[in-house]
Amino acid sequence: MNNNLHVTTEEKVYLRELAKKHHGYANAPIMEERRKLWYKHNALQGERPMVVMEHGGFQQDIMPPLRCLSPVAVMIETQLLMAIINYEMINDDKVISPFFTVYWQISFSLFDMTIELKHAADSDGRERGYGWEPPISDLAHGLPTLKPSTWQVDREQTLATKVAVEEIIGDIMPVKIKNNTLQWFFGLSCSVVKLMGMENMLFAMLDTPAEFTELMSRIANDHLAFVRWQEQEDLLTLNNENDYAGAGSFGFTNELPTAECKASGNVTMKDLWLNTNSQESVGISPDMYEALIFPHYIDIAEHFGLVYYGCCEPVHDIWDSCISQLPNLRKVSVSAWCNEEIIGPKLAGSNVIYSRKPSPNFIAVDQVFNETVFSDHIAHTLKSAKGCTLEIIFRDIMTLVGDRTRPGKAVQIVRDQIDKLWGK
Repeated sequence: MNNNLHVTTEEKVYLRELAKKHHGYANAPIMEERRKLWYKHNALQGERPMVVMEHGGFQQDIMPPLRCLSPVAVMIETQLLMAIINYEMINDDKVISPFFTVYWQISFSLFDMTIELKHAADSDGRERGYGWEPPISDLAHGLPTLKPSTWQVDREQTLATKVAVEEIIGDIMPVKIKNNTLQWFFGLSCSVVKLMGMENMLFAMLDTPAEFTELMSRIANDHLAFVRWQEQEDLLTLNNENDYAGAGSFGFTNELPTAECKASGNVTMKDLWLNTNSQESVGISPDMYEALIFPHYIDIAEHFGLVYYGCCEPVHDIWDSCISQLPNLRKVSVSAWCNEEIIGPKLAGSNVIYSRKPSPNFIAVDQVFNETVFSDHIAHTLKSAKGCTLEIIFRDIMTLVGDRTRPGKAVQIVRDQIDKLWGK
C-alpha cells in the first residue's frame, strides 16, 4: 500500500470510534429537520433565516490536538472531528452527511503558470498573510506570452484513497467521491490579481482596456474549457444536496439536476450551482465594473443551473445595472460593507436570497464579546431584510481571541433575535 495511505492499528481503532459518533449525529432527527429547512429555504419558502458559522478560519482554535499522524488518518480524523465539534460546540444549521467524502484529485494551472505564494505567520504561528511576485507587469508585453491553461486528474490516487478509507470505516459509513474543484474557482478578477497584482490590474483597466478585456475573456474561456473537460471525463458531481454551493451557503435544492441529467446520469454545468464573485474589483466605479468586469460573469453564469454571487464586495451600487441581470441568480452576498438599507428593499419579494455576512469583528477582534452590541448588529439585518428570504453566514473569523465558546454564543444570539424579530 502507498505509505501515505497506511494507518496504524491505534489510529484505525480511534478513527472507527470517531466514525461511529459521526454516524450517530448524522442520523439524528435534527439533521433531517435541517435538511427540510434548507430545501424550503432555497426554494424561497423558508420558515426562518438559516444560520451558518464557517469554522475554517478558526478551526485551530476550536479543535483539540489531532491524535493521528499518518496522512490519510489525519484527513479522516479532521473531517470527522470537525463535523462533531461543530455540532457539539456551535450547533448552527449545518447538516452532517451520513457518508465520508473523498475528493477527486484534480489540478488546474491557469496559462500553465506556477505562481508561488509566500506566507507569513501570525503571533500564534499560523500562516495567515501571503504575497507573491506577479508574473505579468503589463498587458502589452505579457499578454502575447500567455500559454494555454493545463489541467489533469490523478484517478489512481483518488480511487486508492477511497479504498483506503473504506478499509478503515467503510462498514460504518459509505465513502463517496465528490468534486470540490469549482467551489472557489470562478473568481475571475482574483485570477487577474494573481497574474498582475492589484495595482497593475487597476492601471490596465485605464491604460489598456482592450487588452484587459482580452485577458478576462481568455481567463473565462479557459475556466469554462476546464469544466467542459470534466464533463467529458465524467468527473463532475452534483452539488444540490449538503454541498458547498456559495460563499458559506449550501446547495439543497430539487431544482437541480436537469431532466437530461436524471435520464442520462451525465452531470454538466447546467446541473450545478455556480459560486462566483469579484471582490478584487471593489475599488472601481460601477460604470467601469459594468463595462470591463460584469460581461464576463454573465458569460459564465448562463452555463450553470443556479448562481450564488458575491463574497466580501458590496453589491448595493451595482445591483440594478449588473448583478440583478445575472442569469439563474438565486443568492447574493450582502457583506459587512454592503448598505443593507438599500439592498434590503430591492431583494424583498424577489427570487434572490439575501445571504448576509455579518461583521466578523465581534467574534474575532474584540477582546470582550459585547453581546448587546452584537445583538443590535443582527437586529439591524433582520429589520433590513424584512420581506426577504434570509440566511446569515459568518465568515472570515480568523481567531476566537482565546474564547472557544464565542461561535456557539453568537449562533444562539442570532436565533434569539430571529425568534424575537423575524416576521413581526
